[in-house]
Amino acid sequence: MIIREAKVEDAEGISRVHVDCWRTTYKNILPKTYLDSLSYGQRTEIWKKNITNAGNYVFVAENSKGEIVGFADGGKRETNTLKDTGDLTSIYILEQWQGQGIGTGLIKQLFLQFKKLGYETIFVEVLEDNKSRFFYEEMGAKFYKSEKMNIGGKELNLLVYRWNGLNSILSH
Repeated sequence: MIIREAKVEDAEGISRVHVDCWRTTYKNILPKTYLDSLSYGQRTEIWKKNITNAGNYVFVAENSKGEIVGFADGGKRETNTLKDTGDLTSIYILEQWQGQGIGTGLIKQLFLQFKKLGYETIFVEVLEDNKSRFFYEEMGAKFYKSEKMNIGGKELNLLVYRWNGLNSILSH
């Protein structure tokens, strides 16, 4: 498994992982009609912008066949006004590749970038019903606050976790 910085040419592979993961991860959380409406083409365009956006960092996990099986991205959200803080915006790994250390590897690469930027605290947002929140807890993130949000016409609880200091995650 290779973990590397994403290139614009990776946008299509990232969009496939993104849409496929939403459809499996949020299967019983979000309305089926919303999940069915997700488009690879639309996500590809979004990821081209994300990859080339200064201040946004995207890393991919590539298997031995050169296929993208996971990705993570982050930077500093526009809504984050706190000094020396950043945001893990998303991390998705195809279901059949989970549990093999790929998520840990992706987070470490992103957090190394955050360390270079001088970030000391990292936030991540996750839906309460998304089991990946337990992964963040295993990686040392602590609950910070909860908010309400609406996706596809459904009101959901959004949990915000944070890591204070990056050394614990980098030595994980």
